[in-house]
Amino acid sequence: MRASRLVTLLLLLQNRGRMTARQLADELEVSVRTVYRDVDALGAAGIPLYGAAGHAGGYRLVDGYRTRLTGLTVDEAQAAFLVALPGAAAELGLGEALAGALLKLRTALPAELRAHAERIQSGFLLDAPGWYGDVDPVPHLAVVAAAVWARRAVVLRYRRWRAPEEIERRVEPYGLVLKAGRWYLVADGPSGIRTYRVDQIRGVRPLAEEFVIPEGFDLAGCWKAFQADFRARLHTADALVRLTPEGARRLGVTPAGDGWTQARVPIESIDHAHRDFLRLGADVEVLAPAELRDRIAETARTLATRYEG
Repeated sequence: MRASRLVTLLLLLQNRGRMTARQLADELEVSVRTVYRDVDALGAAGIPLYGAAGHAGGYRLVDGYRTRLTGLTVDEAQAAFLVALPGAAAELGLGEALAGALLKLRTALPAELRAHAERIQSGFLLDAPGWYGDVDPVPHLAVVAAAVWARRAVVLRYRRWRAPEEIERRVEPYGLVLKAGRWYLVADGPSGIRTYRVDQIRGVRPLAEEFVIPEGFDLAGCWKAFQADFRARLHTADALVRLTPEGARRLGVTPAGDGWTQARVPIESIDHAHRDFLRLGADVEVLAPAELRDRIAETARTLATRYEG
């Protein structure tokens, strides 16, 4: 445990520069007295670090000193190669940078860790898009991503589903989300924080204006709230149905037993529900609303006539 902590302390100083004993203790979750002992141990091992007292004091490494230690465990090395997504990086314009970073990481790893990491990487492939959906081109993704990294505003020419279909809007791009093979931009604009499908962006004009993301903004939390709001707007009504055990399983409903289960499920519209419930075939019976039940009954009669004989 102590050896791992010493490596972590060394890497903290290498990556962050000057740090006080209290900051190091908080990061390592140890006492300040333990940090003092660890610093002495590193100094005795020949690591060129020094400490200074006073308001601007703290510990730091001698300028120019770099260690090739990665401090990675077997699991951490495997995870580092596993999380690298070449497809997404290429779309963002970072394909060469990712390849270079992985090459450097691979070179710095000890032989045993390198073998474990490469074995994991060769045995895992992420193919995010669904089977029946073509991936739409995202020609403006790299420009949008550059604006996200640089914290610079852009003017978007965007195609939306409601009138007017094409709009032009100045936004401040806060972050990008990759969901099921499709890229989304989370940005602040005239109407507040909104989500834009990157494949619907028809043009991007970068601006010289820089912006500051508000304190407390959390991209993951914002995306979660967007998904919840989207589902709430998507499901505008309910349907009362009876389900076989297989139908309940396919709809994600807890079955009441080995027989039929009655459940109320959210639906987007009569048209969407008509298509969705037909996919369940004889494993579902719609009880309400009456309009949906009549539509499915009419379709069933048409199919029976078509396949008769």
